[in-house]
Order: sequence, then structure tokens, then C-alpha cells
Amino acid sequence: MRLVGDQCSLRPFRREDEPSVASLANNRAIARNLGDEFPHPYTLEDAREWISARLADPEPATHLAIEVGGDAVGGIGLGTHGHQPARVAEVGYWLGEPYWGRGIASEALRLFRDYAFARFELHRLFACVVGWNRASARVLEKTGFRL
Repeated sequence: MRLVGDQCSLRPFRREDEPSVASLANNRAIARNLGDEFPHPYTLEDAREWISARLADPEPATHLAIEVGGDAVGGIGLGTHGHQPARVAEVGYWLGEPYWGRGIASEALRLFRDYAFARFELHRLFACVVGWNRASARVLEKTGFRL
């Protein structure tokens, strides 16, 4: 399964993604904008554990790699919470800092949003953004999310 855009593609994670994921995710500027489950420092072992868990996930995939130039440069996925109504999910994403400001996150979110609504029969998709992360809030706005 591959979702192709002009600047990036979304695809399942692979073992060979471990070094690039570890390298790009080991960034305080990324970790401070994500939940507590995203560690800092982010090690190769963290990448191995994350990717191993994604390889064990059932189909259809709920977490995909953001790929640019053949490399995994970020991730995007769905989360559900026990307190949420059925057919409602949270989307989360991260992108390596060298790829910021190029429209890649917006394209990845558009691709993933369409995939998620088609594959999971969702009624609503939401996202949470920390107050200081205006760039991520703008990505959400550009892809049709409303405050």
C-alpha cells in the first residue's frame, strides 16, 4: 500500500527505516510538540521498538511512514481513545526538521486524511496541537481542520 503525492508518499514502515527514523526523531524540537510516548532522546532502539510494533499491527495500517526521496522522514497515524465515541479518531504526525516549511506535512495529512476516512469509516478526525506550535496548527487549517 502506497499513497503518492507530489512531494511525499505514505507507506507502511519497514525495518530499513530504523536509522533514518532514529536520526530525525532524535530532536528536542520534535519531541516537545508530541505526547509523552515520544521519547527524547530518541534512540535507534526506540526506532526498532516502534517499527517492530507497526510491523505487528493488523491491516489496514493505522500508522504510516512519510517518505521523501526513498527515506522515511516522519510518521503519521491514528489513535483511538476509550472515551471517544465510535468512528472518531485522533490523527498525529511528525516530520524531520530538515523537511519543515516545504508543504510536506500538509500534503501528508491530506493523503492520510482521505485514506483514514475511506478505510476506517470515520465520522470525525481530530488533532491536538500545543499552543506554541503555530506551524502544526497551520497544517491542520490548510487541510480542512477547524478549531
